[in-house]
Amino acid sequence: MTLDKELDRIFAARDRANMQPTIDALLPLLASNPGNARVLYEVGGAYDTAGKEETALGFYENALAAGLKGDLLRRCYVQYGSTLRNVGQYAKSSAVFATARTEFPGSPSLGVFEAITLHAAGRPDEAIASLLDVVVDFVRSPDIDRYKSAISGNAAYLRSLDGRGTPPVAESR
Repeated sequence: MTLDKELDRIFAARDRANMQPTIDALLPLLASNPGNARVLYEVGGAYDTAGKEETALGFYENALAAGLKGDLLRRCYVQYGSTLRNVGQYAKSSAVFATARTEFPGSPSLGVFEAITLHAAGRPDEAIASLLDVVVDFVRSPDIDRYKSAISGNAAYLRSLDGRGTPPVAESR
């Protein structure tokens, strides 16, 4: 069985409420493939789901350094950025999402999770503005299409707020 098929098999059998058997099944694959980007990512994800975020972070970082590509890279960015948020590293989480959104501009999930980070970091106006951007960019319906300009204008307005719910005051010179 190929490594990818074995990883797929392990994850098909996982129980999110009890991740230890999944972790136990992944560790021998990690031992025999210590530099494999997908193995590192999947081990990180298993620890993350098990609530061991600090352990997961190192695996995500190693997976990124090992050269994840394509959809696995996008998924790793979502999970890594979210885990950083969960452990209170908001600035680093925001930086991960900024990088990820540049690499994957067509990913609505990155925009949604970036907005969650912005909210957690005490930037609710920017969070809502980011979610409005996701709606404009990714929701396709006649009702949304009709109001895209207004939705974008509201996003810009929310970004102009200074965090206290009021527009910034212009300095007089």
